[in-house]
Amino acid sequence: MRLSVIVITHNEQANIGDCLKGLDFADEIIVVDSSSTDQTADIARRLGAQVHVTPDWPGFGPQKNRALALAKGQWVLSLDADERVTQELRHEILGVLGKTNGPCIYRFPRRSSYCGQFMLHSGWSPDWVVRLFRRGSAQFSDDLVHEKLLIQGKIGELKSPLMHLSFPDFESVLDKANRYSTAGALSMRTKGKRASLWGAIGHGAWAFFRTYVLRRGFLDGQLGLALAISNAEGTYYRYAKRWLMSRHEMGH
Repeated sequence: MRLSVIVITHNEQANIGDCLKGLDFADEIIVVDSSSTDQTADIARRLGAQVHVTPDWPGFGPQKNRALALAKGQWVLSLDADERVTQELRHEILGVLGKTNGPCIYRFPRRSSYCGQFMLHSGWSPDWVVRLFRRGSAQFSDDLVHEKLLIQGKIGELKSPLMHLSFPDFESVLDKANRYSTAGALSMRTKGKRASLWGAIGHGAWAFFRTYVLRRGFLDGQLGLALAISNAEGTYYRYAKRWLMSRHEMGH
């Protein structure tokens, strides 16, 4: 059974090398790059990936579907540039490829770091992600951000974690909060959802409470508190941006 790995990128030269170096067990690696201005595409090519550069950015879901359409293997593994396949997970994936029956879709746990610390609570652990599937059994939703894998069939489980080096420093936290909140606000507008300033404040406060209290972020120490605050800020920004869009649309 052939395995295709798909990765979408934009200015990921700090991540793409380490991501691809752990994928030598794949039959093909497909990188769809949205016109990076750094060395992302060159690094990926040097490491043997098929690189396809797109002039536009349609959103995470549509871009991942573009990558999926290019995959030729019977199995597909979808990764982000800041994720790493461990040796243990690699062996489990190869075991799936060697089976003649069983589920056609698999999920596995993901361990994510925040400013250098792997979070054990805060809603980040356990964090099950569906990433391995037979081609034709799944596709991505068209969401601009926080896309979902739309699946058909029974889901199996692998035990070994996928490592996610999501936020190396606070600059990356702020950058992602800005980009994702804008994409989230645009997605809300596309779906006809409205927002108010007080609603933005309320959603932000709820995001903090959910992360820090309900999901026991306090057990992650000081960085657990910082994560809860940044989750609250990102949520507030998303609804506040949608509110400001509405005001502009109404001519205020």
